[in-house]
Amino acid sequence: MRRVILTSSSGVGLTYADRADMVVPLIFRFVSGPLPSDIHLNRYLGGRAPREFQEVHWADCVRRLRFAGPGDRAYPFVLFCEVYSVDLIELWFDSEPNSQLLLIWILDYLRSEPSVSGSLRLRHVDFDLRGANPADIRHRDVRSLDIAEGDLEIASMAWEAYRAPTPELCAGLLDRPLGKLSLLRPAMEDLLAELPSPATGLGATEAGLLELIASGHNRTDELFRPGVLGTRVFDPWELGGLLEGLAFGPAPAIAGLDGKLATLDPDDARGRNAAFRRSRLSLTEFGRAVLEGREDFRRHNPIKRWWGGTLLTNDRLWRWDRESRSLIAP
Repeated sequence: MRRVILTSSSGVGLTYADRADMVVPLIFRFVSGPLPSDIHLNRYLGGRAPREFQEVHWADCVRRLRFAGPGDRAYPFVLFCEVYSVDLIELWFDSEPNSQLLLIWILDYLRSEPSVSGSLRLRHVDFDLRGANPADIRHRDVRSLDIAEGDLEIASMAWEAYRAPTPELCAGLLDRPLGKLSLLRPAMEDLLAELPSPATGLGATEAGLLELIASGHNRTDELFRPGVLGTRVFDPWELGGLLEGLAFGPAPAIAGLDGKLATLDPDDARGRNAAFRRSRLSLTEFGRAVLEGREDFRRHNPIKRWWGGTLLTNDRLWRWDRESRSLIAP
């Protein structure tokens, strides 16, 4: 039996766990910035076309591919599975929010590919893939679930909800049965918690950053360390943009972030890293008032940020009340 694993970047270690003939990590980040277009996503899984500038292709992230020739890496993913008679496509996506978004996207995509959709199996990965030892995963008993048409329908519905221009459909998912996609519900709750709070105007990760700084963590390397914040939505390299938003507005909540970050090119990783390391952070008086719920950060500072398909602005500021689990319209 020829077996392929589809996973997120958190599951790269599966390459060395000897559980499949090929492991394909999907690399997109759906939790920050505008969502990629359908055209871009389809090109990623489609055939590699010769062009002067090559877009990233699904096979670029495959580290071990023993049974195919080098030229066959240019095939579309589905055609590749057909040519090499792949019998089983396992989906290994843990509960981390971006991984769950990747899962519903790939299920939605493969739903229209009957030649492979019948080969899909979902692994119930209820542990952290990123920190797992490949040697432990090799022999770990991970429950396998058949994928039925109803599961594909749920995935398509959820993917459509996340891409919608408002978060209303996503909030509605919390009260719907999600079948085998049970890890999607807590992931969606984590995502909704990143919408501004009605009390502070901060998302969960922004509030966590202020809380850590208030408790004396004034170095960015402490804040960016995986697991320190206790939130799972953003990768450490995505936290810098949130810090800048808290520090460089008309009413800053944070003092001490190196001012050069406001003018450095976003692609200047070396310069930005150095500026973050030089920073020594503290809360402003306004920041303390926000953290205590006495001030609303968004009433004093602009916002233009994507949440799935929703563009959050001060005029269209959707908020999420975590205590009542309710969405508040602009």
